[in-house]
Amino acid sequence: MNAEAILERIERAREKSGRSDKIYFAAVSKTRTVDEMKAAEKFTFIDFFGENRVQEAESKRKSYGQSRIPWRLIGHLQANKARKALEVFDTIDSIDTPALAERLGRIANELGRVIPVLIEVNTSGEESKSGVDPENFMPLLDAVISQQNLRLDGFMTVGPITDDEAEIRRAFASLRRLSEDARKKSGLPLPIVSMGMSGDFESAILEGSTLVRIGTLLFGPRDYTQKN
Repeated sequence: MNAEAILERIERAREKSGRSDKIYFAAVSKTRTVDEMKAAEKFTFIDFFGENRVQEAESKRKSYGQSRIPWRLIGHLQANKARKALEVFDTIDSIDTPALAERLGRIANELGRVIPVLIEVNTSGEESKSGVDPENFMPLLDAVISQQNLRLDGFMTVGPITDDEAEIRRAFASLRRLSEDARKKSGLPLPIVSMGMSGDFESAILEGSTLVRIGTLLFGPRDYTQKN
């Protein structure tokens, strides 16, 4: 695992941005085995595991046992899997519609939980990406805040698929501006701006990311045929 090199790159990007705040680290563990995840747990800089699929995470949590590391759902959530997601995950990072916010809030109330959540925004405009369009961001913000059993911690986006760093940074800057507008409107701290993965986390940090999601650089190339 390439932990030291990753941390050095994060620190350089932080210094370049002139920031001194903590940047949280989510180890993206989709398709990884439980043994790989347990090996990563020794790294104290890992704050979260990030999983994309409810069913895969459910299977792995059953066999994982106790862990100091909370699990975040960072992939798209289908409404019919909302209850299971709330049973499996500590945080839901991919709310993208008012209907999903309402469903999660209602089920969380039934379960007696207050669940931390993020709103996912499609700042790249790519049709393949999940997330609310920026023009529909404020209505979704209101919908999430209105749910008493959802605790809005911030926002998430996925950078565009391109080698154009300027385009990547524009997408990340868009989420930063939306997060600033949301803080002013809501009066909430909304500390999490989750953006940046293995290929673009340095650009994300320069544009204000407070949580990076790194998998391939940490664990190595994925084997998508691996069964968990």
